[in-house]
Amino acid sequence: MGPLQGLKVLEMAGIGPGPFCAMMLADMGAEVVRIDRLSHKGAGHRANVLNRGRRSIALDLKNPAAVETVLRMMEDADALIEGFRPGVMERLGLGPDVCLERNPRLIFGRMTGWGQSGPLAHTAGHDINYISIAGALGAMGYSDRAPAPPLNLVGDFGGGAMYLLTGILAALHERTNSGQGQIIDAAMTDGTASLLSPFFGLMEMNMWTTDRQANKLDGGAHYYNSYECIDGKYISIGSIEPKFYALLLEKCEIKDEEFLAQQNQSAWPQLRGKLEKLFLTKTRSEWSDLMEGTDVCFAPVLDLGEAPSHPHNAARNTYVEFDGVTQPAPAPRFSRTQSQIKSSAAMVGEHTDQILADWGYSENEIEQLRTAKAI
Repeated sequence: MGPLQGLKVLEMAGIGPGPFCAMMLADMGAEVVRIDRLSHKGAGHRANVLNRGRRSIALDLKNPAAVETVLRMMEDADALIEGFRPGVMERLGLGPDVCLERNPRLIFGRMTGWGQSGPLAHTAGHDINYISIAGALGAMGYSDRAPAPPLNLVGDFGGGAMYLLTGILAALHERTNSGQGQIIDAAMTDGTASLLSPFFGLMEMNMWTTDRQANKLDGGAHYYNSYECIDGKYISIGSIEPKFYALLLEKCEIKDEEFLAQQNQSAWPQLRGKLEKLFLTKTRSEWSDLMEGTDVCFAPVLDLGEAPSHPHNAARNTYVEFDGVTQPAPAPRFSRTQSQIKSSAAMVGEHTDQILADWGYSENEIEQLRTAKAI
């Protein structure tokens, strides 16, 4: 099952966006082998959703025999994913030049925060730092306080993992014509900047400002915001288009004529205040009964525990239970080659012998690697 069935990928174990990209590839049918550190053998947790769908081999990459094992496996791989700082793979003897010499068709995917070059390339960082210099963090949050970290979805997973995934798939397509592999430099700063493309266009058209909470989509507009209810829970509205906005006023029985000037930005703060008072008069459930399913562009704000049981998510099986763990189902959906979760997360080194055998190693060769303490 899955549109990527038959694709063979090696994943150098890491954290965050690299594993997420590998999870996506595995969900879509690729055979992904995670290369873990031998020193971590036995570690892990079955409920680590990020590591689902692939097997683990534990190697001591300081051992030349282990490095040669990776290179030999690479000869039969379509792609490799690594998320180390620039230069680490080269020092291990697994740099792209060496790997592409062994397998000229290999897609060598590199995932970093700052990229393979530039003055910050070798500096430590995390999602919040990458989206800061890209301009994303400074555009988010309320105007009267510091920008709020938007989880690590924007840099790590949006600007990082999904751009690495796109690059790998694009390079695989190009390989069908050229027969050659290539190196992908996926930087979270680059990806986050790319995600900001529409806002740079809006600024050039004088339709967006650099001030936080002063624009249509950043909490500035009263009609595109989240509001607290009387029970302490929240709802969201996104009534941007005039006909949806008119329906919002109708459903909320708003007669105040000041609301008719929807795009009067100077009035937005005052109108937000009025809506804040209004939405505090009912519970989240009551507002949902009134507006959910209409064209108001409304939704209750659910936490991670509530989201799986929402009727829409339940009807689409957006969340599934696998081995007792509730988790997001594979996405996107395909009409013929449907993705699927193949397994829970593996323990480090759980499949070492099985993987080596499947990738062409004899029992004697596996025993030699064990004797050499490479595995």
